Amino acid sequence: MLSILQWQDYLIFAVYLAITVGLGLAFRRKASEDSDQYFLSGRSLPWWVLGTSMVATTFAADTPLAVTGFIRNNGIWFNWFGWHYVLSQVLAVFLFSRFWRRSGVMTDNELIEMRYSGKPAAGLRLFKAGYFAIVYNFIVMGWVLHGIGTVAEAVLGIPREVAIIAGAAIALFYALLAGFWGVVVTDLIQFVLAMAGSITLAFLAVDKVGGLASMREKLANSPQFSENTIALIPGGGMSLESDFFKFLVFITIMWWASHNADGGGYLIQRMAAAKNEKHARAATLWFTISVNALRYWPWIIVALCSMILIQQVPDGNQEAAYPAMMLELLGPGLLGLLMVSFFAAFMSTIDTHLNWGASYLVNDIWLRFIKPNSPAKQSVMVSKICVAGMMLLAVIVALKMTSIGKAWLFVWAMGAGVGPVLILRWFWWRISAWSEIAALGSSLLIAFGFEIIAAIQSGDSYELFSTPVQVGELVLQTHHKALILVPATIVCWLIVTFVTRPVETQKLKEFYQKVRPGGMWKPIKIILPDVEQDGLNRNTMLAWISGVMLVYGMTFGIGQFVLGNSKEGLWLLLVALVGAAGVVREFRRS
Repeated sequence: MLSILQWQDYLIFAVYLAITVGLGLAFRRKASEDSDQYFLSGRSLPWWVLGTSMVATTFAADTPLAVTGFIRNNGIWFNWFGWHYVLSQVLAVFLFSRFWRRSGVMTDNELIEMRYSGKPAAGLRLFKAGYFAIVYNFIVMGWVLHGIGTVAEAVLGIPREVAIIAGAAIALFYALLAGFWGVVVTDLIQFVLAMAGSITLAFLAVDKVGGLASMREKLANSPQFSENTIALIPGGGMSLESDFFKFLVFITIMWWASHNADGGGYLIQRMAAAKNEKHARAATLWFTISVNALRYWPWIIVALCSMILIQQVPDGNQEAAYPAMMLELLGPGLLGLLMVSFFAAFMSTIDTHLNWGASYLVNDIWLRFIKPNSPAKQSVMVSKICVAGMMLLAVIVALKMTSIGKAWLFVWAMGAGVGPVLILRWFWWRISAWSEIAALGSSLLIAFGFEIIAAIQSGDSYELFSTPVQVGELVLQTHHKALILVPATIVCWLIVTFVTRPVETQKLKEFYQKVRPGGMWKPIKIILPDVEQDGLNRNTMLAWISGVMLVYGMTFGIGQFVLGNSKEGLWLLLVALVGAAGVVREFRRS
């Protein structure tokens, strides 16, 4: 069954595993000292390590598969489902990375009791820690395991279920061994491997179809080709079912409405682990540029070439075209390299989510509510028990999942609408724990309500996260759900905010003095007139605009060259250069 691999492939994989296990053993003692070392590496990491670790974490085995499915089903433009996050990611560079590092928290949930007061704050911290560490996290880890299982089945012939269990066992062993130290250090190796693998496959794919010009020419003859296949911005008018309407929802609503609008859990963990605010900000900038301008295009090129070379995929699963391209193009040695790059990407993401999820369960539940004076060694042991439990749940979800891309869309819906509260809690004194409870509760209720309706409508044919809801002639897709979820959630938390009591003044004063966020803090500014605001202001907004120009200019400038539009590509790279000048100015100023 494994005869497709040659001795060169086995050698590459063996060397990778030896290096990984060696690093795990090297950091075992240091990671086991206490929770701060196990989860944040003692808050001592430089920007280039943390930023690369952020990027490596997004290089999961599932991502190229999902991107391939998006392009074969919809077109390049559908990657705006990821590209719209540039707007919030750049905001994190110039605002939230500084705030998170300044707050000194271990997890983002810890901020809840720093910003809010009383039992509502404690209850919210308890719920969010459990929800994101278990429910949210095992869905994410489930699709990552599903991705490595799909690749192993398509390329090696290993049954998907066996590959999922084997991959989970190896990743679990490493996560238990090395803690966050091992995660970030091996992320450096895994980033290089993942980039090398994806770029190599892209070059081979382009060579196979006769070059980029030939690729563009042959795409027009592909049975899956449409006018939006190679469009960066789709056409189609403003009907509710059009691609252009979906694109508008992505860029106008989804970036600020999601649950990671002020950073995102595992990114916040890395911001908190930085040496200082400067390193936290530089790490987030490097991540934002790399994850959007560098990471996507090798996958996109392979997906476009697959439309020429791979006409049919098993069971109509378009995501399977990526591993099919690996089989089509790679020989001994290169196939081993690609499989190692996939496994490295898988390890990076799964170990990050295990460590991050355990940090919630230990810091926000065990040490906060169960045993606050737990000895350091005992806390580390509890962390490892939590890691093992989360992996078991993730395996169960992975075995039942059918589509990675659709699971992505569902996870977004689970937190849709809570984003405005997460942003405003920094800048508006009136936001309270009840505001966040109402936002998260209503969002979850509606998202799971859609899933229940889908299960009722489809009966025995229901598939987890993949079955749509039918309303008359309209099939509700994610952007339709967003137009229901987000306004309903906002109305809910606004009403709750104004009918409940505000946070006590002393708590607001302590937060304002520590974070110095700026914005709508008039009652507290009157009490503390000497505290200098160092957050939301004209300079940071100009820096945000510059950062968006830099990232989008690079991303789409590169894309236009790939698509043969060199003139447009040069103009976009000029936009990126202007943006870069504004970013450099802000870094020097501050």
